[in-house]
Amino acid sequence: MAAIDVSYSVTGEGPALYMVHGIGSRKVTWDALVPELSEHFTCVTYDLRGHGDSPIPPVPYTLDDLVDDLEALRHKLGHEKLHVIGHSLGGMIGPRYALRYPQRTLSVGLLSTAAGRTPDDSARVKGVVAKMRADGIADTLPTLVGRWYTDEFASANPAKIDHRIEQVINTPSEVFLSVFDVYAETEMAPWLHEIDVPCLVLTGENDPGCNPRLNEFIHSELPNSELVILPEVRHSILIECPELVLAPLSTFLRRH
Repeated sequence: MAAIDVSYSVTGEGPALYMVHGIGSRKVTWDALVPELSEHFTCVTYDLRGHGDSPIPPVPYTLDDLVDDLEALRHKLGHEKLHVIGHSLGGMIGPRYALRYPQRTLSVGLLSTAAGRTPDDSARVKGVVAKMRADGIADTLPTLVGRWYTDEFASANPAKIDHRIEQVINTPSEVFLSVFDVYAETEMAPWLHEIDVPCLVLTGENDPGCNPRLNEFIHSELPNSELVILPEVRHSILIECPELVLAPLSTFLRRH
């Protein structure tokens, strides 16, 4: 499938930093991090294909389709090299980009993502997708919200939870399920060792699907990485605790 022209925003000056969101999310997911990072970097946020204001090509999508869109955007904006950070599915797009375009990649941030899944891990995540196909995405959302946020945060921030649910509901169901398939079926283990640019591996201590065990595996496979585990939080770290993400991320990026 041909690359598409995604909807994007550019903020700041300095080395290019491309910021890739996850399933059913939007470029605004990065809004809490952009003000500080844009003091040192040209922050490029964009909506994945089928999401937000980007075009909706026919499904199914592949991981390499999503990488093609990122490379097309880089080419359009004229950045010779880039740092790329991604959350969840975005944390698979970034390293795949680095594998295909090592000469373009300065560093990679893998936030709340997964590799080295056991057969049980794979069965669980594929089971979530199967349940959504059978029962509908809306019926599965309470389960997803419980995996994404701590109970305390969800109770204290109903508007943020509603906004996230609205993003999912407003993503075409076939797109949501297709990118969830990509996330569920991608296994980075066979090729992570080939990525030799500096990498930051970061996840929440209580993230059910992208837990510390899987991220310790990612860290062990990458030749040049550092690992950060954020205490107590679950999956949606960019919304629940952006300040906890920003400190190690900013330090890492400015060092490389």
